[in-house]
Amino acid sequence: MIYPKTELKFINNEIGYGVVATEFIPAGTITWVLDKLDREFSPLEFQTMEPIYQNILDFYTFRNRHGNFVLCWDNGRYVNHSFNSNCLTTAYDFEIAIRDIQVGEQLTDDYGYLNIGSPFRGIDEGTKRKVVYPDDLIKYYKVWDKKLLKVFDQIPKVNQPLKELITEDMWAEIEAVSKGEKEMESILTNYFPQQAKQGKKES
Repeated sequence: MIYPKTELKFINNEIGYGVVATEFIPAGTITWVLDKLDREFSPLEFQTMEPIYQNILDFYTFRNRHGNFVLCWDNGRYVNHSFNSNCLTTAYDFEIAIRDIQVGEQLTDDYGYLNIGSPFRGIDEGTKRKVVYPDDLIKYYKVWDKKLLKVFDQIPKVNQPLKELITEDMWAEIEAVSKGEKEMESILTNYFPQQAKQGKKES
């Protein structure tokens, strides 16, 4: 489930639609949580689908650590890529804002950690990286872990509209990590090996 104070908005002809904040979102806010309405499709299910459905899953899903295609039921599927994203996924099936997000600003992810099936060239943002590759998670997980750790301790301190979707055990772990009592699980745990991605249709 995507953060509630957001809306789907047309950005421009190159980007199309994106998810935009309708209120200030402070760093450390949980911006998306995997919930019971999100659908997972196994590689076998994907392979047995008609091309029209495969194309939809190709475009709107990401692969989790098990290799399943995850389709968000709400506007979460419209969150766009950025090489300098303001949100990052975690090893805990939720994403957080890694810096303050202003009203009218897009919520963005780095598709490099979403186990994409084939490389694609992103919009030039003046960054060193220009292309997203299937194995970016292996290359950049340390960078992303550092960004997460900088704001992870803010999670229990800021208002969390999506907290009710976090289990009590998970919240206890978040608090333990925030206090330095437990080590944060690396984003690398989300990696699904490229050699196992044969279920994904190449485009």
